[in-house]
Amino acid sequence: EMMVAEAPPSLGSRTYDLTITYDKYYMTPRLWLFGYDESGRPLKPQDIFEDVLTQYASKTVTVDPHPCTGIPTASIHPCKHSQVMKKVVDQWIEEGAEPRHDLSLFVFLKFMSSVIPTINYDFTMDIDGQKLARR
Repeated sequence: EMMVAEAPPSLGSRTYDLTITYDKYYMTPRLWLFGYDESGRPLKPQDIFEDVLTQYASKTVTVDPHPCTGIPTASIHPCKHSQVMKKVVDQWIEEGAEPRHDLSLFVFLKFMSSVIPTINYDFTMDIDGQKLARR
């Protein structure tokens, strides 16, 4: 699915193809970003770092061959995904809510939007923990 990033004025608008795969080693989803500049030319994977929060760019964004295409692609490394997702679930439980497994992908995308805030996701539902979890 294509997502649009608001790049700094000197860079213009960027468009991204996002791919979510399952990482067997970490047993979590993994988000891959392949970007295009406003003229439709592919971005270098390193250019994508400009759209990632600085505190995450040097820690969690890696450039690896995409598992389906083999093309070097930027991705949010999955090593911390399970810890963050567990923290969200534990918070819901503390609040008396029963987490819903069928909505885990929405929670994952919310987590990703905190790492890459320049990408506008199209959320068709509120992903507040209170509204996603069953009482």
